[in-house]
Amino acid sequence: MASHSSRQPYSPSAPPVPDSDQYRVGHPYHPPPNHLSYAPITQPHPQSTTTSTLGSIPTHPPSHGYEYNPYQQLNNYSLFPPGTHPDVIRSFRMVDRNQNGYIEEKELQEALAWNYQKFSLRTLRLLIFLFRNPNDPSCRIGPKEFAEVWSCLGHWRAVFERFDRDRSGKIDAMELKDALYSLGYALPPSVLQVLISRYNNGNAQRVELNFDSFAECGMIVKGLTEKFKEKDQRYTGSATLTYDTFMTMIIPFLVSE
Repeated sequence: MASHSSRQPYSPSAPPVPDSDQYRVGHPYHPPPNHLSYAPITQPHPQSTTTSTLGSIPTHPPSHGYEYNPYQQLNNYSLFPPGTHPDVIRSFRMVDRNQNGYIEEKELQEALAWNYQKFSLRTLRLLIFLFRNPNDPSCRIGPKEFAEVWSCLGHWRAVFERFDRDRSGKIDAMELKDALYSLGYALPPSVLQVLISRYNNGNAQRVELNFDSFAECGMIVKGLTEKFKEKDQRYTGSATLTYDTFMTMIIPFLVSE
């Protein structure tokens, strides 16, 4: 198994789906195999080959009142990672109406809606919290962070589609458990129930998660696990935390709501 240095920065992106159906789970999580990486993938998410339009590259983003020239020199957006798909850059530019090189939650919601769906503000705030520059106190992201958000959601979308076996567009509790398990997160039933209840609106006995809720749920599990693993470098499933450390780990995931 691969080892993780304590100096490795926390990364909120989802790892690729394992190649094998034989899930490799430790206690209660495992370091990724050598061919998997927790680092954000800045390469563009390839266009989906399925019939679903969610997760595919937008071909014709709507106009917003000014002429867009795709061949215009992108001097203000030079911070996009090399190899970023032009449509990812276009999506960012379309909502950055003041052209200051940053977008906030409402603009992020609009940009992602062209490619994925309209995400809830709760999910968007979590994305901004996870991906924003830690040295920037404002709730906004720039070109580099937007490309990472796009790639992250592409990975979660691939996991979602793999475990949405009935193609209902929703994930039930068992499918959620299997999806998280495939990524190395063996959650006890009590924790899984807490996660599921988070998305229970009281209108149905069987709780199901759409992609928005699934992505949020997955990022919470992965984010908190990564934070814990920073203190559990031997992967024993146990760690000693001070009260301040514990609160610092947990509170940001709660207040992002």
